[in-house]
Amino acid sequence: MSDKKMDNMEVGKKFHLYMVDNTVGKGLPLLLPYGATIRRVLERFIVDEEIKRGYQHVITPDIAKKDLYKVSGHWPLYKDSMCPAIELDEQQYLLRAMSCPHHITIYKHRPRSYNELPLRYAELAKLYRNEKSGELHGLIRVRAFTLADAHIFCTPEQVDSEFKNVMSLIKYCLDTMGVEGYWFRLSLRDEKKDKYLGNDAMWKNAEGAIKKALDSLGLKYVEAKGEAAFYGPKLDVQVKNSYGKEDTLITNQIDFQLPQKFGLEYIDKDNKPKQPVMIHRSSIGSIERTLAFLFEKYQGAFPLWLAPVQVKVISMNKELVSYSKEIEQKLMLAGLRAEGDYRNSSMGKRIRAAETMKVPYVVVIGQKEKEAGTLAIRPRGAEPKFGIKFDDFVKDLKKLEVSKK
Repeated sequence: MSDKKMDNMEVGKKFHLYMVDNTVGKGLPLLLPYGATIRRVLERFIVDEEIKRGYQHVITPDIAKKDLYKVSGHWPLYKDSMCPAIELDEQQYLLRAMSCPHHITIYKHRPRSYNELPLRYAELAKLYRNEKSGELHGLIRVRAFTLADAHIFCTPEQVDSEFKNVMSLIKYCLDTMGVEGYWFRLSLRDEKKDKYLGNDAMWKNAEGAIKKALDSLGLKYVEAKGEAAFYGPKLDVQVKNSYGKEDTLITNQIDFQLPQKFGLEYIDKDNKPKQPVMIHRSSIGSIERTLAFLFEKYQGAFPLWLAPVQVKVISMNKELVSYSKEIEQKLMLAGLRAEGDYRNSSMGKRIRAAETMKVPYVVVIGQKEKEAGTLAIRPRGAEPKFGIKFDDFVKDLKKLEVSKK
């Protein structure tokens, strides 16, 4: 038997997680109920964690006037990667490929004081890229995706601590999701190229701030000269997919340019206007690409907290279906993701089907369990357990779920 791992498309098909259909379009995946469940769990996880860490979540439109991206500089430099303009009310609008101009607009809508900073605006932002057809691949590279995005507006003095906090959040997320073998790539400016905005001093300050934060946290990184964004250096979290190809999972950038281009200000303690620094960051990256990585890592055997079906309930015979459905409903009311299999086939076949789908726990209901008010449990990859009390089972699973196991 081959030890080769399935790629995210194979996992998606086998475990009914997502599909791609040409009637919808290339690079536009459709998440099926199981895949959507995993995504929902991830989104709730990151939103809750960001709120704990002082982020304010916002919601902004998927489109904006082309002029906004002209001011930001995205349109002249990245127009080939953006979708064609849409004509509305005799004005041109663009499906956004990035959300920073939207968050800048929110920052700018009223005067700001140094007492408000840092301001951390986060969003699960739907973005669109005009990716070439030949580069599209499963959930790794798509044309419509959702980024766990955020922009931090801070004083120059707060940059070091804010960037450290960003890296702390990223490391926590990666460890919680079980990501291993990742490394950091620091993309720097190539002084010989003229695609970058700003002056030498700005770039040296930005690059120095990232290096200082990395060094203080003891994080190893490799430098990539010439790979910086046009407005600032960036730090990427790199992983390898099932083919051994390097992919970027998460990107963070320090930006002195866009605050200047948009005339952002705050009133400092000396009552004078100052320019804030912007940190562009993601916590778990593109939801789609992160899902692809998790699909490939776990090969369908998701940990309990991510599993789309945590408990499969199986009745021993048709006379026990009604009681089994009661157990299934009680599990769902307890906050667990339960699903029953009451098909007209043998119990053994239904158990094997649940095992093939790598469900963490299978609950088998027989006459003995009904009379005793207990459960027969089959944990994934372990021996069956009998005579388990319902409340004890739920309590144990909720503990595992909270601990992200």
